[in-house]
Amino acid sequence: MSGLVVHVRPPWGRPEWRGPLGVALFPRPSFLTFWGPSSSPERARRGIAGGSASRDPELAEKYGYTHLSAGELLRDERKNPDSQYGELIEKYIKDGKIVPVEITISLLRREMDQTMAANAQKNKFLIDGFPRNQDNLQGWNKTMDGKADVSFVLFFDCNNEICIERCLERGKSSGRSDDNRESLEKRIQTYLQSTKPIIDLYEEMGKVKKIDASKSVDEVFDEVVKVFDKEG
Repeated sequence: MSGLVVHVRPPWGRPEWRGPLGVALFPRPSFLTFWGPSSSPERARRGIAGGSASRDPELAEKYGYTHLSAGELLRDERKNPDSQYGELIEKYIKDGKIVPVEITISLLRREMDQTMAANAQKNKFLIDGFPRNQDNLQGWNKTMDGKADVSFVLFFDCNNEICIERCLERGKSSGRSDDNRESLEKRIQTYLQSTKPIIDLYEEMGKVKKIDASKSVDEVFDEVVKVFDKEG
């Protein structure tokens, strides 16, 4: 699992450039991203790769970031009866595939626009589980180039089987259609083929901060805090 820590540059955009919901864009955001086999910083709390009730919001509040989970935004959109993307998102998630970048970025942009419209000073974002493949990265660069800076990537590294077991445990109460072994194994293959190369790319740029997510919840969280104390 990995995620981006991002800072939006001031200005986020000119008054005439408006977001997907017609919200004017504000001072340039900054982002933090979390990545790993089962991508989603909620895992930071549970040792990564499985489990909800994350401590990301706690981290975000302490260091002045707004936490955005790409996965949660997609799942919320999937549940929205008025969404034109609901069925498509459901199919991609169930098959362990990556949702088209246009959908994911539009949801992220909407949340960022609304956050900065309410408070222009809130231009630091912690983005969970994005970008997940080359298409995501190209879409991000095309949309955010010159508008937001990636401070660093927080990479939660964890053994595949531990990831699966944690997600299966989460699945007992999550109600998520992808919390089953078949979907999880597909997600790991997707991660290895599509997401890991993106992490490697950021690592070449010196932006990756790796966390051993196989440790206990408290140990993982303590390591994350050390990174933020130094970088955040």
